[in-house]
Amino acid sequence: MKKQKSTFTIFITSLILASLACGINVGGPDYPEQIITPSPDEALNMQNIIEQTILSGAETGVITMQLTESQLTSFMAEKIAAQENPPFTDPQIYLRNGQMQMYGKITRGWFTANMLITMNVTIDPTTGAPKIEIASADFGPIPAPEGINNALSALIDEAFTGSFGPVAVGFRLETITIADGIMTITGRIK
Repeated sequence: MKKQKSTFTIFITSLILASLACGINVGGPDYPEQIITPSPDEALNMQNIIEQTILSGAETGVITMQLTESQLTSFMAEKIAAQENPPFTDPQIYLRNGQMQMYGKITRGWFTANMLITMNVTIDPTTGAPKIEIASADFGPIPAPEGINNALSALIDEAFTGSFGPVAVGFRLETITIADGIMTITGRIK
């Protein structure tokens, strides 16, 4: 009987230590059922669409492009992977109800929680560039670190508005529409 109790204690202790070694998931907003697998091809496809749209717009004076959840998720995954100490991991971007929703995982010590950042994507009236504003941020039970909204906003803004890069010189966005998993962007060449 004593040997069984000792074996059971060792077993439970091993389980606890194993779970601590991997970290403890403390919850947060649930990811949608449909998970998007990031792909380097999709990120490259997004860059090519942007470049081709702007080059075509140079001839017609009008630009129209559509970006998908898969392209945006893949692009953000690449941006985060390139950072030495990213503020979050495992991005998933959904385009629903006129907003961009970005899920991810945030880790503090041994604790990991799901996060959801909901953003409004508009156009800066002064520059005609995309403007991304955080409408809400849910980090689950982990308190939002000091200045996280500003840091995330800067990361997201740089990732997406920076994706237009040097090919974007000389155009002005007019509309950004988000619906059913697609972001449609229209504008004019100056």
